[in-house]
Amino acid sequence: MTPPRRAAVAFAVTACLALSACGGGAQESASTGTGQSGFPRTVEHVMGSTTIDKQPATVAALDSSYVDATLALETKVVAYTKYRNYDKLPDYLGDDRKYAEGAKEIGALESPDIEQLYDIKPDLIVSAKVRHEKFYAEFGKVAPTVFSQTTGATWKDNIRMLGKALGKEALAEQKIKAYEERARKVGDAIKAKLGKPAAVSVVRFVEGEPTVRLYSSASFPGTVMADAGFQRPAGQPDNKTKISNDLSQEEIGKLDAEAIFVATYADETKQAESPKTKFQSNPLWGTLKGKVIDVNDTTWFTSVSLQGAHAMLDDIAKQFGVDSFRA
Repeated sequence: MTPPRRAAVAFAVTACLALSACGGGAQESASTGTGQSGFPRTVEHVMGSTTIDKQPATVAALDSSYVDATLALETKVVAYTKYRNYDKLPDYLGDDRKYAEGAKEIGALESPDIEQLYDIKPDLIVSAKVRHEKFYAEFGKVAPTVFSQTTGATWKDNIRMLGKALGKEALAEQKIKAYEERARKVGDAIKAKLGKPAAVSVVRFVEGEPTVRLYSSASFPGTVMADAGFQRPAGQPDNKTKISNDLSQEEIGKLDAEAIFVATYADETKQAESPKTKFQSNPLWGTLKGKVIDVNDTTWFTSVSLQGAHAMLDDIAKQFGVDSFRA
């Protein structure tokens, strides 16, 4: 082969390799959710399996945690059920709300309007068995439908399930890992300031309940506390199968920790303030050594989402006086 021909072949090989590299980059970009990544696909979930023929562009998210998750995965929400005590999407969602422009509220969580779903024609419906098991078959007639078992402590796996249904697995992992890294940094900053891991309690007063809920490691706020490296106070009751332990006024001492985060169920009549007032009027409440911090019930207990978890980290960093590491 003559030198000019060898040079031409070498150039062609180099160009081919460069194009292959570019092609690989484009494929990875598609896997983050910008392209048609691996459809049709079958998604296994609690109700069985669902085949999704093409990458969904629009979603009916019928539990608020899945509204948040869909927005976090940069996908358009076209229908959702009412957020408790909100006439619009809550502020903690921030800029993610742009993915819900024009979305239609189709009723209460307990009773979504299926006829409206037929009119809206979403590409995908997502919810949880604990919320809408009785509607699953009907939802499936409208659009491919995927359900998790529940919300709460499984919130990260729920995002991963949704990511698979949307063809955005890589984006889901990216968002989860970014949150976990931030939680670790906030927790490490607090540990460095205190010289030890912080011990915290998360409690909630709920309308009609004479007790107070001490949230467990098997709850949404419990997972966020664990991600930040917080500990439970020594001897404090935990529950691996329920989200909380119900404590009476006689057990107020079990709430004590370096920080006690307190919320009240955000009912419209404010009746949840009654049990809180009774507890805080009890002389035992005055014996608590930890700092009592009032927090927002929606973000800490009902958001069950990346956006809610980030808002919690904002509160935690502020209360302990450390960098929030908010991107």
